[in-house]
Amino acid sequence: MSEEVFLIDGMTCASCALTVENAVKKLDGINSAVVNLTTEKMTIDYDAGKVDEAAVSKAVADAGYGAKVYNPKTAESQEDREEHKLTAIKKRLFWASVFTIPLFYISMGSMIGLPLPGFLAPEAAPLTYAGILLLLTIPVVLLSRNFYDNGFRSLFKGHPNMDSLVALATTAAFLYSLYGTYHVYLGHVHHAHHLYYESVAVILTLITLGKYFETLSKGRTSDAIKKLMHLSAKEAVILRDDKEVRIPIEDVAIGDHILVKPGEKIPVDGRVLSGHSAIDESMLTGESIPIEKTADSPVYGGSINGQGSLVFEAEKVGSDTLLSQIIKLVEDAQQTKAPIAKIADKVSGVFVPVIIVIALLTGLFWYFVIGQDFTFSMTVSVAVLVIACPCALGLATPTAIMVGTGRAAENGILYKRGDVLELAHQMDTIVFDKTGTITQGKPEVVNSFSYRSDVSVLQLTASLEALSEHPLSQAVVDYAQKEGHTLLEAKDFTSLTGFGLKGRVAGIELLVGNEKLMLQNHISLEKAESDFKQATAKGQTPIFVAGGGQLLGLMTIADKVKPDSKATVKALQDMGIEAVMLTGDNEETAKAIAKEVGITAVISQVLPQEKTQAILDLQAKGKKVAMVGDGINDAPALATADIGISMGSGTDIAMESADIVLMKPAMLDIIKALKISRATIINVKENLFWAFIYNILSIPIAMGVLHLFGGPLLDPMIAGLAMSFSSVSVVLNALRLKIVKL
Repeated sequence: MSEEVFLIDGMTCASCALTVENAVKKLDGINSAVVNLTTEKMTIDYDAGKVDEAAVSKAVADAGYGAKVYNPKTAESQEDREEHKLTAIKKRLFWASVFTIPLFYISMGSMIGLPLPGFLAPEAAPLTYAGILLLLTIPVVLLSRNFYDNGFRSLFKGHPNMDSLVALATTAAFLYSLYGTYHVYLGHVHHAHHLYYESVAVILTLITLGKYFETLSKGRTSDAIKKLMHLSAKEAVILRDDKEVRIPIEDVAIGDHILVKPGEKIPVDGRVLSGHSAIDESMLTGESIPIEKTADSPVYGGSINGQGSLVFEAEKVGSDTLLSQIIKLVEDAQQTKAPIAKIADKVSGVFVPVIIVIALLTGLFWYFVIGQDFTFSMTVSVAVLVIACPCALGLATPTAIMVGTGRAAENGILYKRGDVLELAHQMDTIVFDKTGTITQGKPEVVNSFSYRSDVSVLQLTASLEALSEHPLSQAVVDYAQKEGHTLLEAKDFTSLTGFGLKGRVAGIELLVGNEKLMLQNHISLEKAESDFKQATAKGQTPIFVAGGGQLLGLMTIADKVKPDSKATVKALQDMGIEAVMLTGDNEETAKAIAKEVGITAVISQVLPQEKTQAILDLQAKGKKVAMVGDGINDAPALATADIGISMGSGTDIAMESADIVLMKPAMLDIIKALKISRATIINVKENLFWAFIYNILSIPIAMGVLHLFGGPLLDPMIAGLAMSFSSVSVVLNALRLKIVKL
């Protein structure tokens, strides 16, 4: 199966998006087609052997819309497309207003006591009055021809949309007014009081105004991606033959040596060769504190250099950089459709045809049953058509998901798909890997005990450990250097697999290792008995040091718990979510760590391949399980869980097995991810509620139900204004996610 993204032209509402989806899904070889109304993109999964891009474009064209393959390298950016659309709508709105305002004044002024020249008064000069109104209306209709092009095309193809409602309503009002103008020309002057030109122009102008505000608001929903895109450097300074050469970012190649001066953006991903600085990576990771960078430190394109200069080697360029992958993940999440969106799809698929039938039946009811005249009946039908636009329904889900995923990205949390954003808050069990997730993932010396005062046990041990490549050895060396010890020369070094190390330092024969090594060499451990028991009870690894046939000291090493692990577990428990620890460590160590952070459910001594079965066992009990891991040996379990969450640095960004990627190794970001999910879905439900309740309440009013009982009748112009701002209100509600407290 192949995947392709198309840009879709001509969509105005959820009904349009559903029509395009259905048209493409009918093609043989299409596995799935998802249209996002907000981004105007369609993502298809297809069999290239059965269907090609041309066939997809033709199917969309036959449905009444335009489609072209989206190439991110050559296509306009989303920001540019929105800007051009906004400019076009603004221009159309301006000229429509130029004609609509005087039209409205002339038509309605006399009714509310505003002064009007005698030659324009309907009583004194009805033919001039009707002619001026017609001349002012025609430019507005021509400026709004896209409503008619899209609306009637969709109607004739059998899948009417929002534009169809607007086109039908205004065409009916315009043709009736034209008919009235003809009667005025024949001398029937009373028809001058039954012209609806101003309704046509005002409805079209108000809907255009609503479109302007909607486009303006929708542009703000993708702020996160815009900010990320603006992070990219345009140029890079590379070193060639000891000379600085400035080249476009597109020309940077892997292996180039790049110079970054203070305050400049890092152009691509790489590794520092020389220099020292602190880099602001906040837009990539959400971490506000600048990160110290020295030789061999990784750097990421889009981050901002501090006060020092750096020379680094380019390792990833173009679409492979961390920034590009973040942008792609956010875009993918915004493209995919959350399950909750299917509610709006099902409704919008039948909504427009039903409204057209309701409008027709309403007009017939008032004309034939109640006995109202044709003008009244037509006015009611037009009001129903105008107010029933399903645009708000179509925007309810995608706008909230865009803002939610954008807010998450700004905090270094990346959802891979929109459905993950919906599912995350439903989890009732979160399983944690221990190493690198609950703990730092790096062993450190916790305590150093010396049982001989005449030698420096730490210095002797570190000098011997420096020759070993074992991770625990490095922990001892780092601790000794931190304590200010210089390393001595070690001789006769031997690594004793499964036991420890042996060698000579400062003339002393040293044995460094576990309890077995000591017992094998008949070393008494009596002096360390108390310290040893306390260390093992806390899950720490003991390292014994012996020299000259007697015990010299004891060091305890542990993978320290992250500072926010305990707070994260407590927050999950407060949310009613069970925390489980899953680890390959021995039971005693696992329970000690679990007790420290407040976890009661522990699954220990499992191999990487057995972690998957542990997840399946929990799911078999009916639990919704999220797995949190460091993304390497936890990959099968991450993929098996309902949601996989990858912890750590940007190196895990491209990992396919996780559904949510946390850019920082901060445990509390899990809580943020769940809160964003919960807030977004609540927002979607609010949007859907207001979109549904708006139509449920407004359509009966437009049909004249209140008028039957002596109440007011909804004017088509008011209906147009209400319809336009219903869409804007949905978008503005989605934007509230930007200020949700995390």
